[in-house]
Amino acid sequence: MKKVGILGGTFNPPHIGHLIMANEVYHALQLDEVRFMPNAIAPHKKKEDESTDENRLQMVQLLIKPYKEFTVETIELERGGVSYTYDTMVALREREPDVEFYFIIGGDMIDTLHTWHHIDELVKIVQFVGIKRPGAKSESPYNIIMVEAPDIALSSTLIRERFATGGTLRFLLPPEVEAYIRKEGLYGAK
Repeated sequence: MKKVGILGGTFNPPHIGHLIMANEVYHALQLDEVRFMPNAIAPHKKKEDESTDENRLQMVQLLIKPYKEFTVETIELERGGVSYTYDTMVALREREPDVEFYFIIGGDMIDTLHTWHHIDELVKIVQFVGIKRPGAKSESPYNIIMVEAPDIALSSTLIRERFATGGTLRFLLPPEVEAYIRKEGLYGAK
């Protein structure tokens, strides 16, 4: 069976922390690919109105362009509405019954996994893979494969704040993504 990792998120904006998570899981579990899956409306986050779905999709494509093992999964953007992982994974398994899916989450999501929509059914159809995050307990009663990754306390919130205040962005996101954000005038970028 083909082994595919799914890294979902708002990617508002995507950054090197996302690349590191995907890369560590890709190698640790010897996956065939990792798909970056921007969601339409995240059930656990408030919608940031500044960037569009198309903006976020373009930024993800720029982020992963150099890496053949990383691809984009657009199923949640195409479906629209609130992006429940359970609904997505049911649809992906129907579309690709010969694929074993691994859903990659950070430590903060591990801590709240018990609140996810249809979680008891979800854990039966997908294997969760966790990456510890600084400040998160990363504990759950559910079966999660834990993968070690370098601790980087980086968030899209920090990057948006840096754009708004003119702070340095070097090494936090690829130059192509930064250039796109500046061209589109996102996050108060100048």
